[in-house]
Amino acid sequence: MRLEGKVAIITGAGSGMGRAMANLFAKEGAKLVVGEWHQETLDEVVAEVKAAGGEILGVQGNVAEQVDCAMMVDAAMNAYGRIDALCNNAGVMDQFAGVAEMDDAIFDRCMAVNVKGPVNLSRLVIPIMKKQGAGAIVNSASAAGMGGASAGAAYTMSKHAVIGLTKNTAFRYAKEGIRCNAMVIGAVNTNIMASVDQSKMDMEALGVMGPWHALSPGTLEPIDVARLALFLASDEASAINGATVNVDKGWGAV
Repeated sequence: MRLEGKVAIITGAGSGMGRAMANLFAKEGAKLVVGEWHQETLDEVVAEVKAAGGEILGVQGNVAEQVDCAMMVDAAMNAYGRIDALCNNAGVMDQFAGVAEMDDAIFDRCMAVNVKGPVNLSRLVIPIMKKQGAGAIVNSASAAGMGGASAGAAYTMSKHAVIGLTKNTAFRYAKEGIRCNAMVIGAVNTNIMASVDQSKMDMEALGVMGPWHALSPGTLEPIDVARLALFLASDEASAINGATVNVDKGWGAV
């Protein structure tokens, strides 16, 4: 019960890593508000958590929209009166295109969901955490945020931005009891590729990046990432702030 008595917001909770986080956090005692833009999968994860005896509220919306983020935060405050942890997990992939071939719409979408989403929610929860004197933010970054060979230009730029946001937030609010860390996530068995039109994938770019991807020591399951998120959100990680923690089976050691 590492999160007993704590309230957590998790975005992108309808599937993959976010869904695993929701189930694990609830099992560890957290009261949850989960965000997801697909109503069907949102309903599924809410039903799963409730069936296991957890306390959860679902909010349908897009993290790129400030009004939707405000609904998540308002739901948490109205129901529970506090927010102890925020997991900025929602994300979309690109088409692996380089900057010269990059589609403007894909670039805008990656930056809106992957960067503006965490910015929107962080701006809303930090004033609440400051009043509480404590809080933990866990951002889902990526191997793409530490290098340049694991995705296209749009996704890579967005995840570098997430790491920059993490470090700045950690330093700026450390003295006010707020921690912010990023998970540097490797290949995970999720449906993130469903977020793009795979018929428009840049096959030339995939050919260039293929040798680096072949070095991956294996694919993670969503629960592997959820366990790290749980630790970073818990008091066990009270001395960890501004860290980029790899969960990738050693891919980042290449």
